[in-house]
Amino acid sequence: MRKPMCEGPRRVPWWEHGVIYQIYPRSFQDSDADGVGDLAGIESRLDYLAELGIDAIWLSPIYPSPMADFGYDIADYCEIDPMFGDLAGFDRLLAAVHGRGLRLLLDFVPNHSSDQHPWFVESRSSRENVKRDWYIWRDPAPDEGPPNNWISDFGGSSWQWDESTGQYYLHAFLKSQPDLNWRKPEVREAMMAVLRFWFDRGVDGFRIDVLWHIIKAEGLPDNPINAYWTPDRTQRDRLIQLYSTDQPEAHAISAEFRALADSYGDRLLIGEICLPNDRLARWYGTPDRLQVHLPFNFQLIENAWDAASLRRTIVAYEESVPWFGWPNWVIGSHDAPRIAARVGEAQARIAAMLLLTLRGTPTLYQGDEIGIGEVQIAPDRMRDPQHLRQPGLGIGRDRSRTPIPWDESANAGFSTVDPWLPLNQDWQSRNVAAQDRSSNSLLCLYRSLLTLRRSHDALAIGDFTLVDAADEVLAYQRRHTDECLMIALNLGDKTRPLTLPTDTCVAEVLCSTLAERPMDDTLAPNEGVVLRLREKR
Repeated sequence: MRKPMCEGPRRVPWWEHGVIYQIYPRSFQDSDADGVGDLAGIESRLDYLAELGIDAIWLSPIYPSPMADFGYDIADYCEIDPMFGDLAGFDRLLAAVHGRGLRLLLDFVPNHSSDQHPWFVESRSSRENVKRDWYIWRDPAPDEGPPNNWISDFGGSSWQWDESTGQYYLHAFLKSQPDLNWRKPEVREAMMAVLRFWFDRGVDGFRIDVLWHIIKAEGLPDNPINAYWTPDRTQRDRLIQLYSTDQPEAHAISAEFRALADSYGDRLLIGEICLPNDRLARWYGTPDRLQVHLPFNFQLIENAWDAASLRRTIVAYEESVPWFGWPNWVIGSHDAPRIAARVGEAQARIAAMLLLTLRGTPTLYQGDEIGIGEVQIAPDRMRDPQHLRQPGLGIGRDRSRTPIPWDESANAGFSTVDPWLPLNQDWQSRNVAAQDRSSNSLLCLYRSLLTLRRSHDALAIGDFTLVDAADEVLAYQRRHTDECLMIALNLGDKTRPLTLPTDTCVAEVLCSTLAERPMDDTLAPNEGVVLRLREKR
């Protein structure tokens, strides 16, 4: 359903025409020689980000944490882990970000805390403690086993036995990440206070971790068995998460988050929600009860990399977005394999053009702009609990969390000591400084595309229409007022015809993924182009 006609121009919020860049703080820049990135390191690299052309920075968690899940197990929601700095350092970073005309988003992790959070320490102390039901505790099943059949996303039961109080507690992830009880009003009030704490400090928004997990079905019934599960899939997939995720009550919580964010003005909420289109779209809310601004769309991470599949995915997603919603696209994250590892060096350039020319807000992941690919990590250097608990499935996330190689100096300019994870093996040639010197590098292509988005409203906020194209070619138009741009992407390794819409011709080649060449009626192998069209006279 498309947006109804209205009188007068609509004010476009910054996040509709903006580009978000995700930083994994442990791996961006180390400033204090401990092999782990930190806030001061991020501050020292802000000019790079400003020159790249992004609009907002999203930081993965920087709160105090035992680091069992590298920051997604939070022990204090309103402090900074000493590994990264302190609140004064955070305030300096925020001021420096704003001073460059950028915005800063934090990760908000409402589904669970660390088992070392004072709330859980109290909750675990006795059944009579006032915070006992801030978490989800249950008696054993009649056979003395777990209360239901739910499986943790990291494998094994979602229930952990607590000997001292004689009950199980629920954890959707590690046993050191107990789930909060969002049916408890005091929990909701405490977590809303966390959001207010950071909004009052000047933060521009949040990416909300596993938002669709936030509340569980009343009564905690068994999840259905997945009849299509095979041993090459995770243990979690043995079940369909019918009762442990995506409950109707969660939407009211999401709407509360949105109302609070909107009360602070031009703030942004992004929801991490891994669901099919029809269920994902519900997280936009309704016109009179809005929810998150951007329910994250991960389909480019998961999609088969061919023109026909991408075309179907784009059409289905566009049709699912409500008229009052705005699309978004992601090709990489700290949880997913690198895009260059998935599609190869040549198609990583096509992926960059696709991400930055589709209708909607793009999110870039650090290092994808220089094409970091598959990183080989020795078994004794692997750190990810998801891999360590379920080895052999190839689901480890360390491969996408390796440090940024800045230059050819020792430790790639990331640190003066050995980094916490190894660098990409080709770091001496694949680094920011080397790509900065090459006009045909992937980094320069990203800069060119980001410059185009800033200078052409058709790319940033224009209408979107798919157009007919040859096999292995994905083509679409972006229009705004009198400007018409066409993007044509050759997903194959053979030359393909370039077909323009009837009665149009190329007025200008604005960008190509390959070196400059005379434009004809073909696309070279692995070539993508952004064209400005005009009517034939």
